[in-house]
Amino acid sequence: MAQDNYHQPVLEREIVEFFARQSTGVLVDATLGGGGHSAALLDASASRRILGIDRDPEARAAASTRLATYGPRVRIVAATFATMADVIAEQADFLAGEPVTGVLMDLGVSSHQLDELSRGFSFRGDAPLDMRMDPTQGITAAQYLASADLHDFVRLLRANGEDRFAGGIARSVLERQPQTTAELTDAVERAVPMAARRRGHVATRVFQALRIVVNDEMNELDLGIEGALSVLAPGGLLAIISYHSGEDRAVKAALLEASTGGCHCPYELGCVCGAVARVNLSRASAQLATAGEVEANPRARSARLRTAQKVAS
Repeated sequence: MAQDNYHQPVLEREIVEFFARQSTGVLVDATLGGGGHSAALLDASASRRILGIDRDPEARAAASTRLATYGPRVRIVAATFATMADVIAEQADFLAGEPVTGVLMDLGVSSHQLDELSRGFSFRGDAPLDMRMDPTQGITAAQYLASADLHDFVRLLRANGEDRFAGGIARSVLERQPQTTAELTDAVERAVPMAARRRGHVATRVFQALRIVVNDEMNELDLGIEGALSVLAPGGLLAIISYHSGEDRAVKAALLEASTGGCHCPYELGCVCGAVARVNLSRASAQLATAGEVEANPRARSARLRTAQKVAS
């Protein structure tokens, strides 16, 4: 398996610097991918150990090869980050009594998944319309479309930024029932006039929307953030990288809720409900990649990093 497209972890310097505040204990890389972030974090601290989680068997295989030199400092588990709390409970022997001092979540689709055209994530080639991050479980994108309700599909497209032509695209796609990525692209192109096509590929947001629903990404994200907050030791660090506005809004909202303890008291009255903050936010806004990183790695352009520290009890 080619590993070159696993070799550019986004915001690597920022992630290493953030977790340098917690150089011991076990760090959970909840979206292991090819192991790029984990390798950098292990290099940065000889006393750190990493528990890597990924649902994609190709990613786990690539990471196993890349991280083999770190030996017992790494363990890789087949799971989704939505089940993080269960994974931690099952890996007590690896933790060996040490606390979880950090959790990293690098969301979305990996460069490898996009470049491996047979996986069906990309419109750049023709392949079966699959899009599952774990190709051994769940329904494919083609199977989802076979039973999708028109109004639900329109709402899905609009939620992913496809506003003006969502209705026409949804009708075109459901009428044609595409089985391949090329057929899906053709169905989208038929619904969008040439003069109205924005910068970038006309099918980008449709592919994104299907990938998100097929992999239940937004629900997984909510469960993953809650799981991270539950497994982190007091003082532990959480870092989440998102790549589209829907993800970033969800991350921002979840961390804000955790930082207030769920308090919704009127600002002018102050908190009278007794809510207790679960985290302190590292900064109010998301951290972006530098211009130099974006030039070297274009995928970093859309990356948004939000960080927090669990409140010490």
